[in-house]
Amino acid sequence: MKRRDLIKYLSVAPIVGGIVGSGIPFQAAAAVPAGVSRDLIEELGLRTFINAAGTYTSHTASLMRDEVLDAIKNSSKQFVMINDVQDKVGEKIAALCHAEAAMVTSGCWSALVLGTAGILTGTDVKKIGQLPNLAGFERTQLIVQKAHNVGYIHAPTNTGIEIVEVETAAELESAITSKTAMMWFLNANTAQGNIKHEEWLTIAKNHKIPTMIDIAADVPPVHNLWKFNDMGFDLVCVSGGKAIRGPQSAGILMGKKALIAAARLNAPPNGNNIGRGMKVNKEEILGMYAALDHYVNLDHEKQEKEWDAQAALIEQAAKKVSGVTTQVTIPPVANHTPLVNIAWDPAVIRMSSQEMLLKLRNGSPSIEVMPFGDNSINITVFMLKPGEEKMVASRVQQELSQRF
Repeated sequence: MKRRDLIKYLSVAPIVGGIVGSGIPFQAAAAVPAGVSRDLIEELGLRTFINAAGTYTSHTASLMRDEVLDAIKNSSKQFVMINDVQDKVGEKIAALCHAEAAMVTSGCWSALVLGTAGILTGTDVKKIGQLPNLAGFERTQLIVQKAHNVGYIHAPTNTGIEIVEVETAAELESAITSKTAMMWFLNANTAQGNIKHEEWLTIAKNHKIPTMIDIAADVPPVHNLWKFNDMGFDLVCVSGGKAIRGPQSAGILMGKKALIAAARLNAPPNGNNIGRGMKVNKEEILGMYAALDHYVNLDHEKQEKEWDAQAALIEQAAKKVSGVTTQVTIPPVANHTPLVNIAWDPAVIRMSSQEMLLKLRNGSPSIEVMPFGDNSINITVFMLKPGEEKMVASRVQQELSQRF
């Protein structure tokens, strides 16, 4: 689903108060005795739901594993120096991901900003304090393929860097000048661009230009965590709160040691710099490492089989309804997990995708899906808890079976 479609989808307001998760209004909540755990979701009357939509920020992305929560809770009880935490965790992440160095950032967006800042400034304290004002900088331009020049480019341009668009390898060669600071590649749009990874890197290395790749949602497969480091990209940026299931507000910047060192100088706690508002606390840093360590060591083959089984169950339930067609696909790059598309003949089932969305959202249990066109929805299985696929299958079949 495109981001502009997501905004449209979010404009369909849920019924006030929701169905699942509504509880005692906050104002009326009685004082909780010391030592008793508070359920603030229940206390505030927040709607909870089965996430069959995916790892969207609006849906609070993924759920953290127990190992991550343990790391966050345990580290919250001690003081440590934040740079020491980044040092130690960075070493561990770098080793797991075949990089020279790494740091935990406040999301993939922050990784893109700080990585770009590091390329522009190096360790020059004066330049670091000057961003996003690039007056006096020799290198001020970022080269990107036209097909990759989408909304996420706003992250690196926070530094003041200027965009130069190209479409072919010949144009890329001509675009490189003494002003070129870096070359940026959006992995999710690889198929749309004319220049693929290897050629992009070859040209960059021939001209000694640093390269950055954005792989925000491109895990799984797990080997993508080290594939692009091995390939030769100088900086790799990834989200931490999606499939890896770290803190939603965390991300990872990894790559060449000198560039990571420069990026860290542009980030807290190192002065009032461009990254000052991109603070990452020790709990997030350690939680991100715990999540990554757990994710890398998962039985990924077993997990894929579980996803396939969940998708098949939902598909089979929906297909039992007259006028319904289904298709299971796996997106080739971003969110590379089973996606169940359920479409219906509007002459048979007189219901729009938005109406279906609201029925699932406002029923019990509450389920979030993504609309796709006028009479179709998409269901993503990889955020489902064990057993939730049965509830999704049942509710979808039930709503589709109703006739108007």
